[in-house]
Amino acid sequence: MPYNDDIQNEINLLVRFSQSSDHQGIKVHQDASPDMVTAVQSLFNKGLTTQMDGGYLTPLGHEAADQAHALLNILSAKS
Repeated sequence: MPYNDDIQNEINLLVRFSQSSDHQGIKVHQDASPDMVTAVQSLFNKGLTTQMDGGYLTPLGHEAADQAHALLNILSAKS
């Protein structure tokens, strides 16, 4: 399944969460871009974040963010 814009926005938001601390969340304000508001709400609906506007990653969210970071690292590696 190829990425669509919605999934890309969700991934971009996931990688903004800190990998080094469980105590750093994010908040997407309602005046953010509509794409980011939709993405953060979708992550919440999928059980990846604790709040509709961001909050903290759930255990499943941590796993998804770790996988997203790993994929970006692989694709960004210089050959």
